[in-house]
Parts: sequence; C-alpha cells; structure tokens
Amino acid sequence: MNRQLCLIVLIAIIASLAMSSPCRLDAASTNEARVTRVENHVQLADSKKTARRALINDIVHEESIVRTGNGSRGEVTFSDETVVRLGAHTVFDFNHGTRGLNLGEGAVLVQAPKEANGATIHAGGVAAAVGGSTVMIEYHPGFYKFLVLEGTARTYRPGHLGDSVLVRPGQMVFGNPESALSDPVDVDIERFMKTSRFITDFPPLHSVKLILAESQKQQREKSTKALADTNLVIFGGGTQVSVTDQGEADTADHKTAALVPPHRVQTLRPNAAPALP
Repeated sequence: MNRQLCLIVLIAIIASLAMSSPCRLDAASTNEARVTRVENHVQLADSKKTARRALINDIVHEESIVRTGNGSRGEVTFSDETVVRLGAHTVFDFNHGTRGLNLGEGAVLVQAPKEANGATIHAGGVAAAVGGSTVMIEYHPGFYKFLVLEGTARTYRPGHLGDSVLVRPGQMVFGNPESALSDPVDVDIERFMKTSRFITDFPPLHSVKLILAESQKQQREKSTKALADTNLVIFGGGTQVSVTDQGEADTADHKTAALVPPHRVQTLRPNAAPALP
C-alpha cells in the first residue's frame, strides 16, 4: 500500500509540474518582445550599450534599447500581441513587460489588445495607461503629443496628483510635458489613417476594424454638424499650429486636418492633428 501511495503522489507531482511549466514560460515571455519589422537603420543595444543591427525575429529583452535612424521604421511585438511601432529617430525600451514601456525620444504607435495584461508608456514627464486601445505618442524635450485612435486611454503626469486626462477615440492631448495637461482636442482619424507612415508603411493592425468604426462615427458627426473641418494643421514634427487653406490641407503630406465642435471654434485652445512620423 505504501508503494502504491508513493506512486500516486509521484504521478500527481509530475502532472502538476507539466501543467505549471508552460505558465511560467508564458509569464517569462511577457518580459520579452520580438522584432517583427525592420526598415533601414534599426539597432538593438544591450544593458552594456553594445549595439548591433536589428533583424527580424530578434528577441528584445528588458532594458535593451531599440533605436531607429533617419528614414527608418521598426516594430516589436510582445507575446500578448501588444504591438509597438517606432518612427524615425526614436529611442525605445521597456521593463516589466508592457507595463513599463519607455519612449526616450521620437514617436511610437502602440496597439494593446483588451486581452493583454495592460500597457503603460512613459515619455519624459508624462505617462499613459493604454491597455485595450491603439494610440500614438510623440515626445521630444519640451513637447509631446498623445493621440487615441480606438479605445480609451488615460494620460497623466506621475507625481502630480490630479493631473490626469481621459482621452477618447479621435482625441489628442499635446503640450509641454513639464506643464499641466491640456484638455483633449478632436483630430481626423480618417486623414491619419491615409497619411501616417505608422499605417501606410506597415501591415494592417489587428485593431484596424475598431479604428475604422471610430472614423465612421466621426464622419457621421460631421454630417450632422456635431464636428466640422478646420484649417488648423501641424506640418511635420513638433506642436506648432499652422493656419492653411483647405486645398493645401488636402494635398500636403504628413499632416491631418483637425476637427473641433463648431460652437467651440472661437474658444478652443490652438489645436491640430499630430505630426505623422
């Protein structure tokens, strides 16, 4: 009887290990990402700052730095299907998996599915909780832009209690990361999808249907005059707002016409769509 009991216990232990091992592997893999897109000059640097050229399917470990050069693009994908796309002149790393995404400089698009464990991105003095949403964030010393394409996200300034803004689809917050957050303004999702290299230079996002649904919602709001096109745009990087005629706004590359509720046109702070990296 004792030998039979020991055999039963041994079988139970083996079965338990077989079931628990994949879970541990999955948990570890969330702290890694895989390179899924490389265009031109994309580098990986380890904790010792030793840099090498990034290749498709390279594993990106915690605190490794992904850096893109002039005219370059990159993409990394986590095991929970969170996708981070990097624009040119961008420095990116992470710790604690998607819970600690860090944008040192440049611009990224982040698509974090609802089924994922959540994602938080830090950029200078601002941060954003972006789980279950698709967002773009651009950061350089002195300015940032944060745009939501689908889902909702919250941007905030760590260490500044109450300085937090809920950003909905088709809205953007931008300004100086060392100053209080601005109120969100509306931007044209359709134009972003047609002109942003985060979209045109990459395969379709898993969230593309959700983004298009939000774009169609904006178009319905425009048809009912709840939203209206303006001639306020941002050309290239930065946050400088330009006033231009509609024809120029329709033909220029890498910009988006802004949308604002008509009754707020005269009172809304300067606004425009983000630069499109």
